[in-house]
Formats: sequence, structure tokens, C-alpha cells
Amino acid sequence: MATGTRFVWYELMTTDGDAAAKFYADVVGWKAAKSPMPGMDYTLFNAGADQVAGAFTLSAEAKAGGAPVGWVGYVGVEDADRAAKELRAAGGAVHREPNDIPGVGRFAMVADPQGAVFALFQPTRASDASPADTSKPGHIGWHELYAANGATIFNFYGKLFGWVKGDAIDMGPAGKYQMFSTAGDGVIGGMMTKPASMPVAAWAFYFNVPSVAAAVPKVKAGGGTIVTAPEEVPGGQWIVRCVDPQGAQFALLGAK
Repeated sequence: MATGTRFVWYELMTTDGDAAAKFYADVVGWKAAKSPMPGMDYTLFNAGADQVAGAFTLSAEAKAGGAPVGWVGYVGVEDADRAAKELRAAGGAVHREPNDIPGVGRFAMVADPQGAVFALFQPTRASDASPADTSKPGHIGWHELYAANGATIFNFYGKLFGWVKGDAIDMGPAGKYQMFSTAGDGVIGGMMTKPASMPVAAWAFYFNVPSVAAAVPKVKAGGGTIVTAPEEVPGGQWIVRCVDPQGAQFALLGAK
């Protein structure tokens, strides 16, 4: 697989797409635009002129089947079918075999060997695989993997996608926090062992906001929940972890 593979899209599966659109517009500043797809009421989230994410309401069948709400990151690949095959050979799981999105691309829902879900995406247009600007307001500023075993999971992503290790921060009993980068990008995220209270391994995404302090009351006013109090992280920025009104976890990153 080619090196430099990166996250190129983010998608929210929710129980109420209209409510979610209003919530994230208030909290993150996104502009929501309807973009209907066959059998799906899809919403695009825009940060200025940039499309950064999408959302759709789970079908009644999906809800009845226990489909969880949550954010999913899409990793851009040259060939979704080949990538899915390589992922499975490396110990990952393919939950939904590669399938076409007419006029958009080809995708597969997958998981790493420790169960963290993400998606593979082969775009129809090469421009749709361009690197996202992780510094701009409204864009995704950080990617965080809560792994079942943070000490071993990096090898999977490094081999499959060509990701490169950055600094590792010793977090004491919680183990090491391993930062990583993709070719052509700076450091874009970190990996660690999930806390015992977290039931399954998962990816988390941090949305850039101008001020974390200003965003917190908006989360609460919109019916969301603050999971951890705002805290300063290396580099002088602040973060806060949250849950939206429909139960999807997310985080915010910005100035205090």
C-alpha cells in the first residue's frame, strides 16, 4: 500500500441528523447543507468553503439492530478492495465489504485487530484524498486512538498505511502516549491504551474551535455533556471531551 495514507473524511452516525446538525453548528461553527443520497438523508458540514464532515440518521432497521451512534474516520486509499484484503491479512476485520457510493467513491467499514472501527475510502476524484488542514477552525485538529493495547497497535497502522512514529509521552500507569504523523503532514494524532472504564477500543476526533471556554456552555446549552473538564495540553492549547445529545463522543481543541 502506498505510504502517506491519511484521514480524508469524518462521518457521524446519529439518531437525529437535524438535531445533530444544529448542535454542531452552534458548538463548532459548521454550516450544514442537505445532500440527499439514495436511501439516505445526508447532511454535509462545512467549515467556511471547506467540506469537512458528514452526518446521517440511522435507519429504523439499523437502530433496531443495535447500530451505535458515533463518529467514524475515513482513511483514503488508492484501491479499497486491495486495502481491505491487506487489512484482513494483517489481522483486522472487514465489517462491510467494499461498496460503491455513486459519483463519490468506494468504501469499506473495517476495524483494526483490537476492534477500533474506521473506514477505508477510495475517492472517485483524486482531489478528495488531499490532506486536510488540521490547523483551521472547524477542521479536525487531532486524531486519537484508544487501543486495547497501545504498546502493540502502532505496528498495524504503520505497516498498512505508512504512518510514522513521533514522540512518545510517558503517562505513568496509563502507559505511553505515542504520537504519529503521515507523509506530507505534521504530527496529526496519538495512540494510547484505553482506560478500563472504556468498553471497546475506538478512535476519537478533536474539532478545532477558537475558544474551548466559549464552547463549553454551548455544549451544555445544546443538550450535550462535558465528560472531562477542560485541560491544557502540550503546545499551550486546551481540550475538552464531550458527548453530543444523541450519545456520540467527540472532543474540542483550541485556545483556553
